[in-house]
Amino acid sequence: MKLFGFLMSKDREIAEIIGDDLKILDEKLLPYYFKNFNDFEGWLEKRAIDQTRTNSRLLKKALRLTESDDIDLVLKVNAATITDTYWFKPKNSNLSFKSVKFKKNDFSKLALYGDPDSFNKVYSDTPELTNLGSFEKCWKLVDGNWWLYKQANELELFSELFICEFGKLLGFQMAHYEKDGKYIKSLDFTQGAKCNLELANGIVGENEDYDYNFKKFSEISDDCARGYLEILLLDTLCFNMDRHTKNYGILRDSDSGQVLGMAPNFDNNIALISRGYPSNVTRNNDKLISLFVEFLLKNRKAQDFYIEMKYPNITLTLISKAIESVGMDVDKIFLTEFIINAYNIIKKEVNT
Repeated sequence: MKLFGFLMSKDREIAEIIGDDLKILDEKLLPYYFKNFNDFEGWLEKRAIDQTRTNSRLLKKALRLTESDDIDLVLKVNAATITDTYWFKPKNSNLSFKSVKFKKNDFSKLALYGDPDSFNKVYSDTPELTNLGSFEKCWKLVDGNWWLYKQANELELFSELFICEFGKLLGFQMAHYEKDGKYIKSLDFTQGAKCNLELANGIVGENEDYDYNFKKFSEISDDCARGYLEILLLDTLCFNMDRHTKNYGILRDSDSGQVLGMAPNFDNNIALISRGYPSNVTRNNDKLISLFVEFLLKNRKAQDFYIEMKYPNITLTLISKAIESVGMDVDKIFLTEFIINAYNIIKKEVNT
């Protein structure tokens, strides 16, 4: 597909798109994806809704977009998202950021649970076309703030909520989650793109290797490297098998391009007991622990940062406090043993 126009940040032209070529106009505001991969169509594709989701197919039908590929879908809303200020302005267009920025979402219920009454709504631009992830979800605007709603079973709900509260007790930066009936919702931590979220896939591609990621984030800043290490530690303690390069990243100032730090830890619904209680409560021969320990022993800078980390001792009392704050019926004895056993193995192996 030959595209002609501009990659925008708010109303500033930051790159000119000339067919297959990209002419950089404002280096400091350019997304990291272009600095690392210089591929505009690839960037567009990575902003597209997962078309394998059942409700995304319903959404496409309702919007009369049944034949659209990822790029077509994204361009339908000028590649705009809730969580950053980037968008595509076609050549000779009079569009402004105000005109493409989302102000409502008439298709939230259709995207979340396939609401039949939403299927016949008149077309309007919806942030669902650039809402990533494999779970059924939607954006809702509530009292001027965007919330991301997601489907979840009881174990997924508990795991996401517990890890949110547990991480806060450890002093880590966590996205805010709440239970809303049978759904879980998360407050948009960019506050409507007052800062830009750039996902890790724009920095490391699809490479999830701990050492590679740590080095890439260290190149950005030591604060980002420390933030990444906090995510890895919490993933290891809470058995998050599903950390991938679309569910962590950095925040940047939308006016200056300055890196503000790692984005808050989010998307922990496939962790802990979300797929049932693991049989190995001792955490012996636990692959996530092995990967984390091997990484720390290999990378001296990461090991030093880990040793310098300041967080409370992980105790029965601390874990119980996080469990009680969630207010759901779970096996407290299992959870405390499961997490403390991992904590003790890491301390022993890394000699802290």
